[in-house]
Amino acid sequence: MIRLLRGRFLGVMVAGGMGMLATRTAQGQIGGQQAFPFLNLPTSAKLAGVGGVNVSSRDADPTMLYGNPALLNADMDGRLALGYVDYLADIKQSTAAYVFNTQHAGRFGVALTYLNYGKFEQFDAAGNSLGDFSVNEYAASVSDAYTAGNFTLAGTLKLAVSGIAGNHSVATLADVGALFKHPEKDFTVGLVVRNAGYQLKPYTGSQREPMPLDVQLGASIKPEHMPLRFSLTAHHLQQLDIVYLDPNQRGQLDENGNEIKPKKTLGDQIARHFVVGAELILSKNLNVRVGYNHLQRRELRLENASGGAGLSFGMMLQISQFQLDYTRAYYHASGAANYFTIARNLDSLFKKKEI
Repeated sequence: MIRLLRGRFLGVMVAGGMGMLATRTAQGQIGGQQAFPFLNLPTSAKLAGVGGVNVSSRDADPTMLYGNPALLNADMDGRLALGYVDYLADIKQSTAAYVFNTQHAGRFGVALTYLNYGKFEQFDAAGNSLGDFSVNEYAASVSDAYTAGNFTLAGTLKLAVSGIAGNHSVATLADVGALFKHPEKDFTVGLVVRNAGYQLKPYTGSQREPMPLDVQLGASIKPEHMPLRFSLTAHHLQQLDIVYLDPNQRGQLDENGNEIKPKKTLGDQIARHFVVGAELILSKNLNVRVGYNHLQRRELRLENASGGAGLSFGMMLQISQFQLDYTRAYYHASGAANYFTIARNLDSLFKKKEI
């Protein structure tokens, strides 16, 4: 029951499609082997708009601390961001992030994300209804970043809770990130180890499971005379083979009528590690984003159609003191997810009131 509910959509999406619907012994798969896979979901419109994985795109959006805590910077100080994600069916996610600077302890970011899978009807072995139950997960985090010259080092501590019909699991995790910013050019390189942790309390009747560890490395660059910023990010670097081949999928037939079973290739294994993002910076108040996630494309597409899986499109619009972000990310032919984020600098708001 737990595997089915969490993996029916989001578990599959996090793992690139192979996730919870396959066995734990399948080689190369990510999903279904780890607890708390929701921690690898993009939580904001900016992050989803550049492909869902990014460790180097540095701007004033506080929610980018979810991509890499080393992205915390002075432009985020005093800013509060609120995010909302409308997934398929009744699955919704809400996020809040706030950044502030201290004189001696570094720059802090605090964040909370809540994922609600909706209501489910429960039945006994005879098929009699036992009423409804809810499924939800949430995580609270605190990040701290230190900048010295062109380098930023940062860490995040998280507490994650997952609940199904009153049965809860708890875990503590950490992210460790680094960022290099070129002193003159718009060029950044980021590295992060995400979700290293331990399951403090497994579900009743279940054993402890590993956390969704993900080592990511990426770079962003904006050529001097172009309004474009390009990002290339590699994920799951701790595991080369993340390809899942469905044993139930039928292949094509050769000239002798024998089934040609799909095989893994080194090129495909490498390509699935990469995410590409681009931002068209029309002005400081308007930019457009596009992202491509090859793992999602390969794992979530239908046999004869992709349905746009792996693609995302978004934009940022600055209106007065408010920054509005929207992204539509395609995960499957059955539909897409809508991401909304609104951010504002609270420091300037309070200063105006004092005056």
